[in-house]
Amino acid sequence: MNKTTGYQPKALDLSVIQPFIAAALHEDVGDGDHTSLATIPADAINRARLLVKDTGVLAGMELAHLIFEAVDPRLEVKTLIADGTFVTKGEIAMTVEGPARSILTAERLVLNCAQRMSGIATATWNLVKLTEGTNVRLFDTRKTTPGFRYFEKWAVRIGGAHNHRYALYDMILIKDNHVDYAGGVAEAIRAAKKYLRDTNRVLDIEVEVRNMAELEIALAEGGVRRIMLDNFTPENLRVAVQRIGNACESEASGGITAENIRAYAETGVGYISCGALTHSFKSLDLSLKAERK
Repeated sequence: MNKTTGYQPKALDLSVIQPFIAAALHEDVGDGDHTSLATIPADAINRARLLVKDTGVLAGMELAHLIFEAVDPRLEVKTLIADGTFVTKGEIAMTVEGPARSILTAERLVLNCAQRMSGIATATWNLVKLTEGTNVRLFDTRKTTPGFRYFEKWAVRIGGAHNHRYALYDMILIKDNHVDYAGGVAEAIRAAKKYLRDTNRVLDIEVEVRNMAELEIALAEGGVRRIMLDNFTPENLRVAVQRIGNACESEASGGITAENIRAYAETGVGYISCGALTHSFKSLDLSLKAERK
Protein backbone atom coordinates (compact mmCIF):
# COMPACT_ATOMS: atom_id res chain seq x y z
CA MET A 1 0.00 0.00 0.00
CA ASN A 2 1.32 3.44 -0.92
CA LYS A 3 2.01 5.61 2.13
CA THR A 4 0.87 8.84 0.46
CA THR A 5 -2.55 7.95 -0.92
CA GLY A 6 -3.24 4.46 0.42
CA TYR A 7 -3.30 3.08 -3.12
CA GLN A 8 -3.15 -0.69 -3.26
CA PRO A 9 -2.28 -2.13 -6.69
CA LYS A 10 -4.61 -4.84 -7.89
CA ALA A 11 -4.65 -7.25 -10.80
CA LEU A 12 -4.65 -5.39 -14.11
CA ASP A 13 -7.15 -6.16 -16.85
CA LEU A 14 -4.81 -6.88 -19.75
CA SER A 15 -7.82 -7.54 -21.99
CA VAL A 16 -8.44 -3.77 -21.82
CA ILE A 17 -4.87 -2.51 -21.52
CA GLN A 18 -3.19 -4.43 -24.34
CA PRO A 19 -5.74 -3.52 -27.08
CA PHE A 20 -5.56 0.12 -25.94
CA ILE A 21 -1.76 0.15 -26.26
CA ALA A 22 -1.93 -1.55 -29.66
CA ALA A 23 -4.52 0.95 -30.95
CA ALA A 24 -2.66 3.94 -29.54
CA LEU A 25 0.61 2.82 -31.11
CA HIS A 26 -1.10 2.18 -34.43
CA GLU A 27 -2.59 5.68 -34.31
CA ASP A 28 0.79 7.28 -33.59
CA VAL A 29 3.28 5.09 -35.45
CA GLY A 30 1.31 4.04 -38.52
CA ASP A 31 3.72 2.48 -41.00
CA GLY A 32 6.78 3.60 -39.05
CA ASP A 33 8.42 6.17 -36.79
CA HIS A 34 10.21 7.66 -39.76
CA THR A 35 12.05 10.36 -37.83
CA SER A 36 13.74 7.80 -35.60
CA LEU A 37 14.27 5.42 -38.51
CA ALA A 38 15.93 8.21 -40.48
CA THR A 39 18.15 9.68 -37.76
CA ILE A 40 19.02 6.88 -35.33
CA PRO A 41 21.20 3.87 -36.26
CA ALA A 42 19.42 0.55 -35.96
CA ASP A 43 21.99 -0.78 -33.50
CA ALA A 44 22.05 2.30 -31.24
CA ILE A 45 21.57 1.51 -27.55
CA ASN A 46 20.70 4.40 -25.26
CA ARG A 47 19.18 5.32 -21.93
CA ALA A 48 16.52 7.83 -20.89
CA ARG A 49 15.07 9.15 -17.64
CA LEU A 50 11.45 10.01 -16.88
CA LEU A 51 11.82 13.45 -15.32
CA VAL A 52 9.26 15.03 -13.00
CA LYS A 53 8.83 18.73 -13.82
CA ASP A 54 5.89 19.44 -11.52
CA THR A 55 4.52 18.72 -8.05
CA GLY A 56 1.80 16.18 -7.40
CA VAL A 57 0.91 12.50 -7.18
CA LEU A 58 2.62 10.23 -9.68
CA ALA A 59 0.54 7.76 -11.69
CA GLY A 60 0.96 5.67 -14.82
CA MET A 61 4.23 3.94 -14.02
CA GLU A 62 2.75 0.43 -14.19
CA LEU A 63 1.19 1.36 -17.50
CA ALA A 64 4.50 2.79 -18.77
CA HIS A 65 6.13 -0.59 -18.16
CA LEU A 66 3.51 -2.27 -20.31
CA ILE A 67 3.85 0.31 -23.09
CA PHE A 68 7.64 -0.03 -23.27
CA GLU A 69 7.28 -3.82 -23.28
CA ALA A 70 4.73 -3.69 -26.09
CA VAL A 71 6.99 -1.49 -28.18
CA ASP A 72 10.10 -3.57 -27.62
CA PRO A 73 10.58 -6.38 -25.07
CA ARG A 74 14.32 -5.69 -25.15
CA LEU A 75 13.85 -2.41 -23.28
CA GLU A 76 14.94 -2.56 -19.65
CA VAL A 77 12.67 -0.42 -17.48
CA LYS A 78 13.32 0.46 -13.86
CA THR A 79 10.70 2.21 -11.75
CA LEU A 80 12.34 4.47 -9.17
CA ILE A 81 9.13 6.02 -7.80
CA ALA A 82 5.93 4.00 -7.42
CA ASP A 83 2.42 5.03 -8.45
CA GLY A 84 0.68 7.00 -5.71
CA THR A 85 3.83 8.74 -4.46
CA PHE A 86 3.92 12.51 -3.98
CA VAL A 87 6.67 13.88 -6.22
CA THR A 88 8.38 17.23 -6.72
CA LYS A 89 10.18 18.90 -9.59
CA GLY A 90 13.53 17.36 -10.44
CA GLU A 91 12.87 13.80 -9.29
CA ILE A 92 13.50 10.85 -11.60
CA ALA A 93 10.55 8.49 -11.70
CA MET A 94 11.81 5.85 -14.10
CA THR A 95 14.70 4.88 -16.35
CA VAL A 96 14.61 2.94 -19.60
CA GLU A 97 17.55 1.48 -21.51
CA GLY A 98 17.77 -0.36 -24.80
CA PRO A 99 17.31 0.22 -28.54
CA ALA A 100 17.16 3.98 -28.97
CA ARG A 101 14.60 3.85 -31.76
CA SER A 102 12.21 1.93 -29.51
CA ILE A 103 12.61 4.40 -26.64
CA LEU A 104 11.70 7.25 -28.97
CA THR A 105 8.73 5.41 -30.45
CA ALA A 106 7.27 4.73 -27.00
CA GLU A 107 8.05 8.18 -25.56
CA ARG A 108 4.92 10.13 -26.43
CA LEU A 109 2.42 7.41 -25.51
CA VAL A 110 4.12 6.89 -22.15
CA LEU A 111 4.05 10.63 -21.42
CA ASN A 112 0.51 11.21 -22.67
CA CYS A 113 -0.81 8.51 -20.36
CA ALA A 114 1.34 9.26 -17.32
CA GLN A 115 0.78 13.02 -17.46
CA ARG A 116 -3.00 12.63 -17.58
CA MET A 117 -3.13 9.88 -14.99
CA SER A 118 -0.86 11.85 -12.66
CA GLY A 119 -3.05 14.93 -13.08
CA ILE A 120 -6.14 12.95 -12.12
CA ALA A 121 -4.37 11.30 -9.19
CA THR A 122 -3.22 14.70 -7.95
CA ALA A 123 -6.66 16.30 -8.24
CA THR A 124 -8.17 13.30 -6.47
CA TRP A 125 -5.63 13.36 -3.65
CA ASN A 126 -6.20 17.06 -3.10
CA LEU A 127 -9.95 16.50 -2.62
CA VAL A 128 -9.45 13.42 -0.47
CA LYS A 129 -7.22 15.44 1.85
CA LEU A 130 -10.00 18.00 2.28
CA THR A 131 -12.33 15.30 3.62
CA GLU A 132 -9.89 13.84 6.16
CA GLY A 133 -11.47 13.19 9.55
CA THR A 134 -14.90 12.43 8.06
CA ASN A 135 -16.28 9.04 7.06
CA VAL A 136 -17.18 10.05 3.51
CA ARG A 137 -15.78 8.15 0.53
CA LEU A 138 -15.02 10.02 -2.69
CA PHE A 139 -16.32 8.57 -5.96
CA ASP A 140 -15.53 9.30 -9.60
CA THR A 141 -18.21 9.27 -12.34
CA ARG A 142 -18.64 8.22 -15.99
CA LYS A 143 -17.50 11.70 -17.11
CA THR A 144 -14.40 10.22 -18.69
CA THR A 145 -12.54 10.33 -22.01
CA PRO A 146 -13.92 7.73 -24.47
CA GLY A 147 -11.42 4.91 -24.81
CA PHE A 148 -9.42 6.05 -21.77
CA ARG A 149 -11.94 5.37 -18.98
CA TYR A 150 -10.12 2.37 -17.52
CA PHE A 151 -6.97 4.43 -17.04
CA GLU A 152 -8.73 7.49 -15.65
CA LYS A 153 -10.55 5.40 -13.09
CA TRP A 154 -7.27 3.65 -12.30
CA ALA A 155 -5.74 7.07 -11.65
CA VAL A 156 -8.60 7.94 -9.28
CA ARG A 157 -7.75 4.88 -7.20
CA ILE A 158 -4.07 5.83 -7.25
CA GLY A 159 -5.10 9.24 -5.89
CA GLY A 160 -6.86 7.64 -2.93
CA ALA A 161 -10.54 7.70 -3.97
CA HIS A 162 -12.93 5.01 -5.19
CA ASN A 163 -14.62 4.04 -8.42
CA HIS A 164 -18.35 4.40 -8.89
CA ARG A 165 -19.92 2.11 -11.50
CA TYR A 166 -17.60 1.50 -14.42
CA ALA A 167 -20.17 1.76 -17.19
CA LEU A 168 -23.84 1.42 -18.06
CA TYR A 169 -23.80 -2.36 -17.77
CA ASP A 170 -22.66 -2.95 -14.17
CA MET A 171 -25.30 -1.04 -12.19
CA ILE A 172 -28.76 0.48 -12.51
CA LEU A 173 -28.41 4.19 -11.81
CA ILE A 174 -31.72 5.95 -12.26
CA LYS A 175 -30.92 9.59 -13.05
CA ASP A 176 -33.22 12.57 -13.44
CA ASN A 177 -33.92 11.94 -17.14
CA HIS A 178 -34.81 8.31 -16.42
CA VAL A 179 -37.20 9.50 -13.71
CA ASP A 180 -38.84 12.03 -16.02
CA TYR A 181 -39.18 9.57 -18.91
CA ALA A 182 -40.48 6.80 -16.64
CA GLY A 183 -43.15 9.03 -15.11
CA GLY A 184 -41.69 9.54 -11.66
CA VAL A 185 -39.33 8.18 -9.02
CA ALA A 186 -41.61 5.37 -7.85
CA GLU A 187 -42.40 4.28 -11.41
CA ALA A 188 -38.70 4.18 -12.35
CA ILE A 189 -37.75 2.13 -9.28
CA ARG A 190 -40.60 -0.32 -9.82
CA ALA A 191 -39.65 -0.74 -13.48
CA ALA A 192 -36.01 -1.35 -12.53
CA LYS A 193 -36.91 -4.02 -9.98
CA LYS A 194 -39.24 -5.71 -12.47
CA TYR A 195 -36.52 -5.65 -15.14
CA LEU A 196 -34.09 -7.40 -12.81
CA ARG A 197 -36.67 -10.05 -11.96
CA ASP A 198 -37.64 -10.59 -15.58
CA THR A 199 -34.06 -10.84 -16.83
CA ASN A 200 -32.74 -12.77 -13.83
CA ARG A 201 -29.98 -10.20 -13.29
CA VAL A 202 -28.36 -9.16 -10.03
CA LEU A 203 -27.43 -5.47 -10.13
CA ASP A 204 -27.45 -2.73 -7.53
CA ILE A 205 -30.08 -0.03 -7.96
CA GLU A 206 -29.35 3.61 -7.21
CA VAL A 207 -31.81 6.45 -7.72
CA GLU A 208 -31.18 10.16 -7.99
CA VAL A 209 -33.53 12.56 -6.24
CA ARG A 210 -33.68 16.32 -6.65
CA ASN A 211 -35.63 17.39 -3.58
CA MET A 212 -37.12 16.15 -0.33
CA ALA A 213 -40.41 15.21 -1.99
CA GLU A 214 -38.65 12.81 -4.36
CA LEU A 215 -36.59 11.49 -1.46
CA GLU A 216 -39.74 10.56 0.43
CA ILE A 217 -41.07 8.74 -2.62
CA ALA A 218 -37.82 6.80 -3.02
CA LEU A 219 -37.80 5.80 0.63
CA ALA A 220 -41.43 4.71 0.48
CA GLU A 221 -40.79 2.59 -2.60
CA GLY A 222 -37.58 1.04 -1.21
CA GLY A 223 -35.49 -1.64 -2.84
CA VAL A 224 -32.52 0.57 -3.70
CA ARG A 225 -28.97 0.30 -2.43
CA ARG A 226 -28.20 4.01 -2.56
CA ILE A 227 -29.97 7.34 -2.99
CA MET A 228 -28.10 10.09 -4.81
CA LEU A 229 -28.98 13.55 -3.50
CA ASP A 230 -28.37 15.84 -6.44
CA ASN A 231 -27.56 19.54 -6.04
CA PHE A 232 -28.63 19.69 -2.40
CA THR A 233 -27.10 22.42 -0.28
CA PRO A 234 -25.01 21.17 2.65
CA GLU A 235 -27.80 22.26 5.00
CA ASN A 236 -30.50 20.38 3.08
CA LEU A 237 -28.17 17.43 2.61
CA ARG A 238 -27.70 17.06 6.35
CA VAL A 239 -31.49 16.87 6.80
CA ALA A 240 -31.82 14.37 3.95
CA VAL A 241 -29.07 12.13 5.31
CA GLN A 242 -30.73 12.07 8.71
CA ARG A 243 -34.03 11.21 7.04
CA ILE A 244 -32.44 8.30 5.15
CA GLY A 245 -30.86 6.94 8.32
CA ASN A 246 -30.03 3.26 7.88
CA ALA A 247 -32.59 2.65 5.15
CA CYS A 248 -29.90 2.69 2.45
CA GLU A 249 -26.64 4.38 1.49
CA SER A 250 -26.50 8.09 0.68
CA GLU A 251 -24.51 9.95 -1.96
CA ALA A 252 -24.10 13.66 -2.66
CA SER A 253 -23.51 14.91 -6.19
CA GLY A 254 -23.60 18.15 -8.16
CA GLY A 255 -21.73 21.39 -7.71
CA ILE A 256 -19.19 19.97 -5.26
CA THR A 257 -15.79 21.68 -5.46
CA ALA A 258 -12.63 22.05 -3.42
CA GLU A 259 -14.17 25.13 -1.82
CA ASN A 260 -17.27 23.36 -0.46
CA ILE A 261 -16.42 19.66 -0.28
CA ARG A 262 -15.60 19.87 3.43
CA ALA A 263 -19.06 21.21 4.21
CA TYR A 264 -20.63 18.36 2.27
CA ALA A 265 -18.40 15.75 3.89
CA GLU A 266 -19.36 16.94 7.37
CA THR A 267 -23.09 16.31 6.77
CA GLY A 268 -22.67 12.60 7.43
CA VAL A 269 -23.32 11.58 3.82
CA GLY A 270 -21.72 8.26 2.94
CA TYR A 271 -20.38 9.09 -0.52
CA ILE A 272 -19.56 12.12 -2.63
CA SER A 273 -19.29 11.75 -6.40
CA CYS A 274 -17.31 14.32 -8.35
CA GLY A 275 -17.06 14.41 -12.12
CA ALA A 276 -14.33 17.04 -11.99
CA LEU A 277 -11.83 14.35 -11.00
CA THR A 278 -11.74 13.12 -14.59
CA HIS A 279 -12.90 16.10 -16.64
CA SER A 280 -11.33 19.19 -15.06
CA PHE A 281 -7.87 18.13 -13.97
CA LYS A 282 -4.52 19.65 -14.93
CA SER A 283 -1.99 17.21 -16.35
CA LEU A 284 1.26 16.81 -14.42
CA ASP A 285 4.32 17.95 -16.35
CA LEU A 286 6.63 14.99 -17.08
CA SER A 287 9.37 14.56 -19.63
CA LEU A 288 11.45 11.70 -21.03
CA LYS A 289 15.02 12.94 -21.34
CA ALA A 290 17.81 11.16 -23.20
CA GLU A 291 21.03 10.56 -21.30
CA ARG A 292 23.89 11.63 -23.54
CA LYS A 293 26.89 9.38 -23.83
